[in-house]
Amino acid sequence: MYEKYPKLCAITKDTYPFVFVDEYQDTSKLVVEILLEHLKQSQKENIIGFFGDAMQSIYDGSIGNIDEYKGQEDHLVNEVKKEQNRRNPQLVIDLSNKIRTDGLTQHPSDDPSAPNMEPDGNVKEGSIFFLYSDDDDLNNVRSYLGWDFSDTKQNKELNLTHNLIAAKAGFEELMRIYDSDKILDFVARLKKYIKANPESIETEGKTLKKVIDELQEGKSGRTLNAVSPTRGMQEYIDINQATYEEALQCPFDQIASIYINKDQLVDDKKNDTEENDKPGSKRDDIIKHLFKIQHALRLYEEKKYNEFIRITDFKITSLQAKSRLQKNVQMLVEASKKTISEVINDADDYGIVLIDDRVQKIRENKKYIYDQVCRLNFIQFQQLYQYLEGFTPFSTQHKTKGAEFPNVLVVLDNGKWNNYNFNYLFTNEGTESVLHRTQKIFYVCCTRAKEQLAVFFHQPSQAVIDRAREWFGKENVQCID
Repeated sequence: MYEKYPKLCAITKDTYPFVFVDEYQDTSKLVVEILLEHLKQSQKENIIGFFGDAMQSIYDGSIGNIDEYKGQEDHLVNEVKKEQNRRNPQLVIDLSNKIRTDGLTQHPSDDPSAPNMEPDGNVKEGSIFFLYSDDDDLNNVRSYLGWDFSDTKQNKELNLTHNLIAAKAGFEELMRIYDSDKILDFVARLKKYIKANPESIETEGKTLKKVIDELQEGKSGRTLNAVSPTRGMQEYIDINQATYEEALQCPFDQIASIYINKDQLVDDKKNDTEENDKPGSKRDDIIKHLFKIQHALRLYEEKKYNEFIRITDFKITSLQAKSRLQKNVQMLVEASKKTISEVINDADDYGIVLIDDRVQKIRENKKYIYDQVCRLNFIQFQQLYQYLEGFTPFSTQHKTKGAEFPNVLVVLDNGKWNNYNFNYLFTNEGTESVLHRTQKIFYVCCTRAKEQLAVFFHQPSQAVIDRAREWFGKENVQCID
């Protein structure tokens, strides 16, 4: 629209004589084009400011940098370099200067009251470690460092993906359901085939099994492969045979309409327990309902009874009702040994958190997902709750951008994510896009540290160790076997 209608550009400049874009590196390229190209169609004046750091452009789909628009002329973006670093100690600043790829060299702040300054006005030295081992047990790393990881405000462990954290934090099965379900991938494969070949089958009123049987009937070779599971899908089905048998009995149109994404499970993670909830959470209604139950139990255990009463659905009308509530809640507090289904039903029966229309809708429309979740022990969800509410030291490397912690442990594990490769980071090899993406996520992680930074690499090559010695200093590269 801005490209087509110059008058809209004039109206925008009149309305907004000053436009400031925070975290510009994460902004859509289309927005930057509007601000720096299309608005020039109007002769009116306005000032546009961009604030951010191109080295922290770690999200796909954003502009990353605005180098093509930089220059000293009035119609170009005049760059003001932020060379003073107020967060990191000297050793982390030195490391970050070595791994930056944008040519900027930072130095400690000139402000003696900056957070990275000692009382005598000198910059904190800090400490950096590159640790490696043939054993991938991170308990050995934590023991070597001697940090108290139960203090989540002081110490943070950064992993590349939620999947890597799920196994450590105890909600691996929930993560499998929301992020690794190959049965749903197989259903999507069939749905895509049917869309491309609408004459092949009519799905209305048929189960998944019936649709598979009809699609595969009479086919062989490549045509059969097109309506069969891939090798990875089949491996998942073989491991989760009981779940697959249930899926086969689901109405095809219902199971094919299910949309599932890990954000429905792990969105809105807090870095610590005091961080506020963010608006617009993507969590689905099952997880929201379980959150309400666990939050009520937490308030009760913390003896915050007024808050507890306020968020529950139980009405206290007598002393007997109060006594009954206390008994019922105590039974729920001991719910970690029960299944999620039992806890949902008990909370409803006790009148603490009622099953509402949203949960009922999930039961009906996403039965395949709902049933899998409900079979798990409630302790799985409680572990997820601890993680998302900031009670654990774990965080993903993407979620910590903008955050800072005294002590940071960075775990260099790709987590089978092909977008990143930490070997490339140290050997300066591989696909350019993967290398740049990995360099930036590593930079973001390292610069979260206010006091101590530790990086752990499992089974590094000699080339990786040699580069680590260049960056961290030979004395700071340690094998902990």
